[in-house]
Amino acid sequence: MDSPRNKGLGNKCLASKKNTAKLKKLIYFIPILCVLLACNEGVNVDAQVITEETPVIIVEYGYRFNDFEVVKDTVRSGDTFGAILSRYGVSNKKIYEVATRFKDSFDVRKIIVGKPYVILNSKDSLNSTQVFIYEKNKIDYAVVDLTDSLRCYNGKKPITIRERFASGVITSSLSEIMSEQKLGANMTDQLATIYAWTVNFFRLQKGDRFKVVYTERFINDTIPAGLEGIKAAYFEHRGKPLYSFNYTVDTVNAIPDFFDEKADNLRRAFLTSPVTFSRISSRYNLNRRIKYYGYKRRPHRGTDFAAPIGTPILATADGVVSKSERRGGNGNYVKIRHNSTYDTQYLHMKRRKARVGDFVRQGEVIGWVGMTGNTGGPHVCYRFWKNGTEVDPFKQDLPPSKPLPEKYQEDYFDYILPLREQIDCISYP
Repeated sequence: MDSPRNKGLGNKCLASKKNTAKLKKLIYFIPILCVLLACNEGVNVDAQVITEETPVIIVEYGYRFNDFEVVKDTVRSGDTFGAILSRYGVSNKKIYEVATRFKDSFDVRKIIVGKPYVILNSKDSLNSTQVFIYEKNKIDYAVVDLTDSLRCYNGKKPITIRERFASGVITSSLSEIMSEQKLGANMTDQLATIYAWTVNFFRLQKGDRFKVVYTERFINDTIPAGLEGIKAAYFEHRGKPLYSFNYTVDTVNAIPDFFDEKADNLRRAFLTSPVTFSRISSRYNLNRRIKYYGYKRRPHRGTDFAAPIGTPILATADGVVSKSERRGGNGNYVKIRHNSTYDTQYLHMKRRKARVGDFVRQGEVIGWVGMTGNTGGPHVCYRFWKNGTEVDPFKQDLPPSKPLPEKYQEDYFDYILPLREQIDCISYP
C-alpha cells in the first residue's frame, strides 16, 4: 500500500504530466498564435495610417485661389469702386490711377448694384489687396491687378456650346409656354424676330405649336449662361407650317439670315408692326367718327399699336431718317424715307433715338412708346405713305425680300437636310 507521502508524490507526478501535456499543446499553438498576432498587428497598423489628401487646386479668372485669401461679395447700394477698395486698404493714389488710366477697358463709374466681385488678398501678415475682379455679366469680367505692375484687362469665363431642342403647344401665350419650359425671354424674342413678317404673336391661336433646335452656352461646362442662337425652327400658325433655317450668306460680316425650306427669305420689305407683342387699338379708317367730337367724321390715317410706356419702337424697314422732332398733336415723332415709293412715320414717342440723316436698319430701335401730343393712352401711331399718300399698310401688296441667291442654293439644301429631319422628329410635349 502506498503511503500518504507516495500518494502525494503520485498526485504531483500526475499533475506534472498534465502540465507537461498542456505545455506541449501550448508550444504547438505558439507558431499559429504568432502568425495570427502578426496578421492582426498588420491590420491595426494599416488602419491607423493616415494618408494626406492632395489639396484641391482652385483656378478662377486665371488666378490660383489657393495662393490668396479670397473674399467674394456683391456691389451694394451706395458702393463705388473707390469705396470698396478703400475698405481693403488700397490707397487713394492707386484707386485714382486705375480710374483714369484704364477707363477705356473698365469704367469704374459703371459698376452696378447686385453685381458680384472678388477680392484677392495676400496670405502674409500684411493681408494686402492684390487683385480686384468685377463680373460684368455671367461670362464677361474685368480684372484690376493692383500689384506693382498695376494693370487692367477684360476676360471671359470658359464657355461650352451645346445643341438642344424644344417644342410646345400654345394654350395661352408664347411667353407663358417658354416660361413653363424654362426657355427664357430671349428665346421668345428670337422666335418673334424670325417670324415677325409672317406671324402676329399677339394673336396666336390655341393649338398653334412650335419646334426649335438651338444652341445654349454653359460656363465651365455646367452653369447655364443663356441662349447662343437658333439653328432651325418650325412654327405652325392657324394650321400653316412655317419652317426657318439659320444660314449665313454674308461670310465677311458673318451676318446670318433665316430662309424657309424653299430658300425664300422669311423677311419681308416691311415688318407687320413697329412694336413687338402689341395689339392694334385703332386701325386706319377714313370714315372714323368719335362721340367726343359729336360723331363728326375724323379720318384716322394711321394704325395705333397700344404698348406700355418705354416699349422700344422699331423701324419697319431699312431707310434714312427724314424727320425727327416734336410738333403739335404728333408729339415726339420720327419719319423714315425707305425709297422713292415708301415712307413711314412713328408718333407720340416718349423719347426719340434716331436723328435726321441716320441710316436705320429694319428692326432697329428708333425711339420708345410714350404719350406726347394728342393721345389718350400709351401707344405708337404708325403711318404709312405710298407715293406720297397715306395708306393702310395692311392692304398693300408689299414686295418680299429677295430669295437666297442661286449660287448658294445647292449648299443651302445640303445644309438644311439633316436639320429638317431633326425638326420633323421632335415630338410635342
